[in-house]
Amino acid sequence: MRTYNPVRMPAPHIALYAGSFDPITYGHLDVLGRARTLFDELVLGLGRNPEKTELFSLDERCAMAQTLVTEMIDEHPAGAPVRVETYHGLTVDFARRVGAAAILRGVRNVTDLAAECQLAITNRQVADIETVFIITGEQFAFTSSSLIRQIAALGGPLDRLTTIVPPLVIEQMKAKLADPANPLSRMARDDGLTD
Repeated sequence: MRTYNPVRMPAPHIALYAGSFDPITYGHLDVLGRARTLFDELVLGLGRNPEKTELFSLDERCAMAQTLVTEMIDEHPAGAPVRVETYHGLTVDFARRVGAAAILRGVRNVTDLAAECQLAITNRQVADIETVFIITGEQFAFTSSSLIRQIAALGGPLDRLTTIVPPLVIEQMKAKLADPANPLSRMARDDGLTD
């Protein structure tokens, strides 16, 4: 039977906040902001989820995330610095490469918690890395990148998303819808939602 064996933490204490962030939301930024008071440094790791259709390319997501993180730090300079990086492959491998002491996960509700606990236990068994959960602000309890992608793809009113998605992201989604070559625009046209 495996028991807890405390080990000396690496210094500085770095946390990896990893996900697809497609698109990044105020809920993601809320978790990141809260975590800046807990760690010495944070890495916002943007990866690909092969089970999800991308709305934005990895480069587009990285550029938006970097802009939003810079704005957050300029507005609230106290707290840990944040690096924005992209990665391919397993999150635990990337966590090792950046020297993370923990993987950071945002939890919105009980449903999230159940799935996240299973993943956290697996990561601890496979890679000996702990997971730290941060409960997002209650106003973001139902914010979901998947839902935002669906709203955009089905021609929903993007301007109604201003309480959960930064203006930069809304502008980028509108640009994708305006581009006839973009898959998002084609999906909306195929559903008869645009002219």
